[in-house]
Amino acid sequence: MLAELAELDRDQLVRNQRLSNAAETAGSARSALLRERIIVKLVIASDHAGFSLKEELRFNLAKAGHEVIDLGAYKCEPEDDYPDFAEKVGEAIKTGVAPRGIVICGSGVGVCVAANKISGIRAGICHDTYSAHQGVEHDDMNVLVLGARIVGSALASELAHTFIEAKFQAQEGRFERRFKKVLAIEAKYLRGDDKEKPK
Repeated sequence: MLAELAELDRDQLVRNQRLSNAAETAGSARSALLRERIIVKLVIASDHAGFSLKEELRFNLAKAGHEVIDLGAYKCEPEDDYPDFAEKVGEAIKTGVAPRGIVICGSGVGVCVAANKISGIRAGICHDTYSAHQGVEHDDMNVLVLGARIVGSALASELAHTFIEAKFQAQEGRFERRFKKVLAIEAKYLRGDDKEKPK
């Protein structure tokens, strides 16, 4: 009986040691991920409806080490217009101020529509983390769009970090092929090839 108990104690000790080693390995992996966190320069803007969320997000991203360039609004002004801020983010990306941006309004829809009118801008509304990384990985999305009346600050922060850490998977042939087709559509309509020819 004593020999059986001793055997059980040894088995328990081995199990505890394995659990301890597994926890230590997981902790090391988490630490490595934190050390490898990508630091970027990005632009951010919002209208009055997104102002509070923009301020919280700007603070959180700067605290995480990112260089965040605030393009306004600089105060909550109910008479401001969302297209102005979408344009500021798009122009900043086009001129090389930053490679990516975040733009916020009440629902996200208005600034998304406006930002996508600028050639070279690929803005997507993302209210879940899958879309926030998949939009970059598959579609080379360069503007994250958020609706301040849809997501809270904790989720917005998670979405922004997910967006920042994602990379376009150009080595994946199908994504590159599809991306080139999107660029071709953009180029076609910029040239005016869609206009009706005189009869």
